[in-house]
Amino acid sequence: MSDLASRLRGNTYFSRSRELNLPQTRTDILSGLTVALALVPEAVAFAFVAGVEPLVGLYAAFIVGLITAAFGGRPGMISGATGALAVVMVSLVAQHGVQYLFATVVLMGIIQIAAGIFRLGKFIRMVPHPVMLGFVNGLAIVIFLAQMEQFRVPDGVGGHTWMSGSTLWITLALVAATMAIIWATPRLTKAFPAPLAAIGIVAVVVILFDIPVPRVGDMASVEGGLPAFAIPAVPFTLETLWIILPYSIILAAIGLIESLLTLNLVGEITNQRGGASRECLAQGAANTVTGFFGGMGGCAMIGQSMINVNSGGRGRLSGISAALFLLAFILVGSSIIEMIPLAALVGVMFMVVIGTFAWQSLRILARVPRADAFVILLVTAVTVAEDLAIAVVVGVIVSALVYAWNAASMISATHHESKSEPGARVYDIKGPLFFGSATRFQELFKPAEDPDIVILDFAGSRVVDQSALQAIEAVAEKYDAAGKRLMLRHLSRDCHQLLTKAGQLMVDTDDDPDYRLSVDYDVQLGRIGSH
Repeated sequence: MSDLASRLRGNTYFSRSRELNLPQTRTDILSGLTVALALVPEAVAFAFVAGVEPLVGLYAAFIVGLITAAFGGRPGMISGATGALAVVMVSLVAQHGVQYLFATVVLMGIIQIAAGIFRLGKFIRMVPHPVMLGFVNGLAIVIFLAQMEQFRVPDGVGGHTWMSGSTLWITLALVAATMAIIWATPRLTKAFPAPLAAIGIVAVVVILFDIPVPRVGDMASVEGGLPAFAIPAVPFTLETLWIILPYSIILAAIGLIESLLTLNLVGEITNQRGGASRECLAQGAANTVTGFFGGMGGCAMIGQSMINVNSGGRGRLSGISAALFLLAFILVGSSIIEMIPLAALVGVMFMVVIGTFAWQSLRILARVPRADAFVILLVTAVTVAEDLAIAVVVGVIVSALVYAWNAASMISATHHESKSEPGARVYDIKGPLFFGSATRFQELFKPAEDPDIVILDFAGSRVVDQSALQAIEAVAEKYDAAGKRLMLRHLSRDCHQLLTKAGQLMVDTDDDPDYRLSVDYDVQLGRIGSH
């Protein structure tokens, strides 16, 4: 009976869970449709940037989006072909052709898989919050600037020129109408995603009244078949490896940085944690597969992810639906998709920009430390001027230098007479001892003025690195040269291990490894080579 009751309770619970999840399933599917509609012009545009055919970008958006949605580290996150990768690919394609790009994407994926296996994704935790704010603001500006290309039309001689006249004003009106519908829809109903409603309404109006504005089909045809498996047609030689390896490393790094930062951003919105290593593996697998199926590779897309999350997409079904809808557009729905006005999609992306930009960062610039405010502005500027990977690396380096400078200024020492060693002087060290504070640490002591026995108490300090070891030995040598004795006290276990490994501690047989006693350690000179 008890087993039967447990099974009945389990079935009831499962039924209720399914019933409760039906609305979310519907929302995920509609969110996926919205994302797929916005993916089309993005994938085509990034393919043009990389110098490849539109289908190469669309196939990448489908394959990368599908695999990462199913196996990635953050449900609801959208991946596909991105501009950050496209700007790196263009020179490779121009010099060596698209087949070398496919080989590069395969190798890029393998590198990302290795990063996942070795759990390198956890290092994204080292990215400071000011860098995250700069990253978000920079990408919002980049997304905004990318939409400006939609306001350029063919000039009839093979180039493009800015819109003007009635076409410009009608396009701007449609963009504004799209944004207004997105703003108003949630206040009227939450039955379907606001961006989907906006795209649908604006598209119907444009098609019914045959309004003369640029449409998706004006960019390129999105019609095609299923992606076919093919091994990249490149020579399997070391020369080929040396050509594609630098690009593969750069693309893998950019892809992982953008993906992991987007993972953190989406996690903050959806209250999810972890998954960095899993995301590395999924991105790697997706790019490896994409390279064999004629795609340009990709990574997480913050704009599309924000569309999905803001539309209510929370589960893996949203990303899977987006990829499958995109494939359906390619196979059977191209004629319909090509009629959608670009103005509607631009309006959606403008709302993404407004929602993505960390407006609160502008208010807090005067409240946070100047160094943090500088990092926010610096990362934002470098993201816009260069690319995301460089911006994040620069931001982390600057933040680390600022932290090192601040930590170095914290080293200090006060002294008092020893109670355990008559006539000895005890220096109480405060602050971490590392490369940044090593010089200041050595300046704290005056061997000529100190008594014959000096004890350095590290209860309030930590010995961190080789520079710290060298600084301790340098101070000990000064006291030794003055005919005086220097000892160390209250070393933490990690400091004790570091100094012992270096051979600097002269440990007696009565050494207490559990630190229940206050043990004073002599310093062994000549171990680090401070002369």
